[in-house]
Amino acid sequence: MSIRLRHGMSKRERQMVEAIYAMKSASAAEVREAIPSPPSYSAVRATLQVLVRKGLLAFRREGRRYVYAPTIPHKEARRSALRHLLDTYFDGSVTAAMAALIRVDRRQLSDDDYHSLRAMIERADRQEEAT
Repeated sequence: MSIRLRHGMSKRERQMVEAIYAMKSASAAEVREAIPSPPSYSAVRATLQVLVRKGLLAFRREGRRYVYAPTIPHKEARRSALRHLLDTYFDGSVTAAMAALIRVDRRQLSDDDYHSLRAMIERADRQEEAT
């Protein structure tokens, strides 16, 4: 896991990072518009600078504004967040996490979803056997 991702983030920091990932890059004003119950513009700018210091965001200047972008590829950030979730709430167990997801609302899992998940598991088994 990236050392940069080990930094704890507050709820507000996570909201801002998630907004920037969704937009690929964003100014402080755009981030402020994208998050729920946003703090003042100054507070958004200050929080973005904290995220820059933590190494989670980088910025470039475009005219009079700063545009922020993630420093960690989204795929890596997603994997790290999932690992953290597994370790924190499911004792590292993928099986326990999958069971919990399915139990949340089985109706949301369509037959196509079910078959797709089975196919992924079977592919993973075949890859494991090949190595």
